[in-house]
Amino acid sequence: MKITINSRPIEVNEKETYFDAAKRLSLNEGALAVMVRGETLSLNALVKEQDAHILTYFDEEGKRVYERSLRFVMLMAFEKCFPGVFVRCEHSLGRGIYVTVRGMKLTEDAIARLRECMQSIVKENLPFTLLPMSRKEAIRHYAARGDEDKVKLLKYRPFEHFRMYECGGMKEYFYGEMARSTGCLSVFDVLPVGAGMVVLLPDEKDPMRVSEYKPMPKLLSVFRESARWHEILDVENAADLNEMTESGRLREFIRVNEALMDRKIYEIADKIVESRARLVCIAGPSSSGKTTFCNRLMIALRVTGLTPVKLSLDDYYVNRDQVPLDEHGEIDLECVESLDTALLGKHLSALLDGERVNVPTYDFATGMRTDKTHPMHVDSTSPILIEGIHGLNDRLTPGIAREMKFKIYISALTTLNIDDHNRIRTTDARLIRRIVRDAAFRSTDPEKTFSMWPSVRRGEEKNIFPFQEDADAMINSSLAYELAVVKNYAYPILTAITPDHPHYTAARRLVKFLNYIRSADAEDEVPLNSILREFIGGSCFYREE
Repeated sequence: MKITINSRPIEVNEKETYFDAAKRLSLNEGALAVMVRGETLSLNALVKEQDAHILTYFDEEGKRVYERSLRFVMLMAFEKCFPGVFVRCEHSLGRGIYVTVRGMKLTEDAIARLRECMQSIVKENLPFTLLPMSRKEAIRHYAARGDEDKVKLLKYRPFEHFRMYECGGMKEYFYGEMARSTGCLSVFDVLPVGAGMVVLLPDEKDPMRVSEYKPMPKLLSVFRESARWHEILDVENAADLNEMTESGRLREFIRVNEALMDRKIYEIADKIVESRARLVCIAGPSSSGKTTFCNRLMIALRVTGLTPVKLSLDDYYVNRDQVPLDEHGEIDLECVESLDTALLGKHLSALLDGERVNVPTYDFATGMRTDKTHPMHVDSTSPILIEGIHGLNDRLTPGIAREMKFKIYISALTTLNIDDHNRIRTTDARLIRRIVRDAAFRSTDPEKTFSMWPSVRRGEEKNIFPFQEDADAMINSSLAYELAVVKNYAYPILTAITPDHPHYTAARRLVKFLNYIRSADAEDEVPLNSILREFIGGSCFYREE
């Protein structure tokens, strides 16, 4: 039969794999998986009568396949070198995965031994073999191994079929496809960081070299704080959250989770008061809940006796025809030059000197500044709060001394895992928030949200993440319970996206991990000032008086 791979036609027989066909077309270099009608398949899969696209590390799905497969190699190395230790893949840290281990101390010698073992496994070029089995068989397998996290998780799996991978005699589950063999995973490194280690992935622009690790002690500290919250809440994985829902304990869980968030916001307010800062700059990536956090912080500051004011950066956009274009020839609303920094600086200086200013109003529908303005004044002891993606960049406020600023970085840093070896990506959780919000309040269908997401992510990498370690305070806006509530909104939207849609792959990826989360009928328990309300609706901050 005749198929096309990367738009190149080729005759294949029914016993050939996609790797066989790709090799004959000289497309096997750097190949990690194959995309067929929006579905990611192993290169070991037999060819079908359809068009196919080879995935490499330059594709988002290719990066995920690489990381997933490398985690398998890491677990194999632990099993060989340090059998019986408890390994947990925690979260991303730069271009790597932060891993913790219980049952041993991660000394430099231990990490060197682990690295050497991983390199040996890669050199053996061991194949990853798919092993279909029933859910009951999988539960028996993991129970025998003592992997209680997976046993608990599978009890809530809505499907009876299950897919496991075998490599080098080890059987393990990862939700998603794997690389063809361990020989595809030669670019990595393992470094000690804090009480754990980071498994570094290839560089995004040059996959033949390992990413550079840049220490991020403040971000790591926020993750540690979130881990302590999870200990207080007694939830680490999806199964723990599901048990809360099933047992009727989720409502109390929501109250405690929100109380922890409230306490954190008041701690930050106390730090601002102590610093005597006059300008509070709030920044974070998309769907972090910046607006709601800013409103709650203003209330916390008022409790201390201050009378802060909020200045919206949205009002300082230049007219649309003056916005620079990005490298793709598209209007770049996320660069600093899209803001009238000269006028903003002038207004901030005047406000800090006790003067009254007339703040402009920007109309996003027309892309123009309107004639309407609104007056603003702040007393000599209270701060001005501004929130936006450039809040941590001093180019936004060049005329104001650093000691007068208090910088806050906020992000939804998801620390709830599917299980100990399968994490929920922060970017995926934020994307779900944005899809739900865009559909409900911005008349934006999910296809458009998916289309915009790569541009949004590029803007974050360029304008936000490089400045996060300069923050005076960081806050994780992720709520441990939120997926159980937000699934009620996201699941119908995502499952309505069919294979013929261009973003079916991304939608299916989100659906697959949401399948492990039990929906909860507890929205009435979510406080009206909750950050989650910014996405599901009902926030007290958006009500008209």
